[in-house]
Order: sequence, then structure tokens, then C-alpha cells
Amino acid sequence: MSVRQTWVVREGAGDASWFDVRLSFADGARLEALAVLSHRGVRIEDVRAQPPLSLDDLAVLAEWLEHPLLAACLPPCAGAAPVAARRARPARPGGREERRLVAERYRAAREEGGDPVLAVMRATGHSRRRSLRLIGQARDDGFLSPRRARR
Repeated sequence: MSVRQTWVVREGAGDASWFDVRLSFADGARLEALAVLSHRGVRIEDVRAQPPLSLDDLAVLAEWLEHPLLAACLPPCAGAAPVAARRARPARPGGREERRLVAERYRAAREEGGDPVLAVMRATGHSRRRSLRLIGQARDDGFLSPRRARR
């Protein structure tokens, strides 16, 4: 991973730092991004990826790059305003309690005839992929019935 600060722009009460981010993976995949770190969080302005990223991957890219950008910004951005949370996610318990909540929201949405995955996404604030993973974990913990009958 290569993170290089390109420029700093004064933005209201703080500064916005722009970074060139380059990632190369062992399988030959590459990603180049232009990211902005400001008091409002991380924003991705431009992305080029080979092979192309899915929508789910694009949705979590800013979240994934936040820590490397902060680490790269600490020495040159000492006077910058602190970064606010990127997304207002409801405060929820983790682990087993989170999976119990997921199961409750999933069942309630099914009973109302709504989309259960969307209900879990709204309840947790997570992406579709992460919500599906939590639903699977809730099934594994016995909070939801198994997806398929075992033979």
C-alpha cells in the first residue's frame, strides 16, 4: 500500500487533505484512489481498480482506507481538525447480543412482509454483505431456523 499526500485545502474551520492511494495485491489486482480526509471523515473522489470493484466493495472502501490515511496524515496534518465519525451508526451491542437483535429484526420484517435483509441493514447500519454475514451467524447460533433442511 502506498499513501501519498498530494495537497491540503482549507475547508471552513479545518483543512482537507487529499491523498493518492495505490494498492497492489499478490494476485495482480490493483487499486488507485484519490481520497479526501477532512473533519467530515473520509471521502473517495476517484477510483480505478483492476479488476473492477463491486458496489459492496465501493461502499466500504472509504471505511477501509480511513486508518491508513490517518496514519499517513498524522505527521503533516498535526494542526488539522479531528476526524468525525464517517457514518452515524446506532450504538448497538456486539457479539451474541448483536446476533440476537439481528434475528429479532429479521423475523419482524418477515412477519410484516418486508425485506428482512434491508431491515437488518437499517437496524445495524452495516452494508448488505455484513448484514447477510450477521444473519448467517444468527442462524449458526440458533436464533433463526436453518436455511436448508439437512439430509
